[in-house]
Amino acid sequence: MTTPAHPGRMLFVNIPVADLERSKAFFAGLGFGFNPNFTDETAACMLVGEHAFVMLLTREKFAQYAHLPMADPTTHTLALYSFSVSSREEVDTVGAAALAAGGTKADDAEDYGFMYSRSFYDLDGHGWQVMWMDPAAAEQGPEAYTASTHNADTPA
Repeated sequence: MTTPAHPGRMLFVNIPVADLERSKAFFAGLGFGFNPNFTDETAACMLVGEHAFVMLLTREKFAQYAHLPMADPTTHTLALYSFSVSSREEVDTVGAAALAAGGTKADDAEDYGFMYSRSFYDLDGHGWQVMWMDPAAAEQGPEAYTASTHNADTPA
């Protein structure tokens, strides 16, 4: 899909958490805020982007919506959640904050030149990646960006 089918489309990702208040504190420590209109004792609406949200739901609340058994994110990968930040330095800052707040390291930093990322597991074992991508690479696509920067570095 190269153009949005619905320009005002919003994305809501729902994930179960064992302790809602603890999870809210963890993500607040990473710089996320919450929409109080959609936050109560069973759910918290975490703001990720202008039209993107993660709903942190108590396991009981999540079970009301899920029609299949809930998997344990510490033993099964349910999904990988990735969000962008504005710089390579911010990737390191957020990654360090996640570990300091009780998250665990998923793997080493990955540096592709046009993209830089760190991954961690949150308090419930959900896998997260914080990443920065060069704006030109985001616009052109990684292959075109790499080709254009490689050609710029090659003497004529």
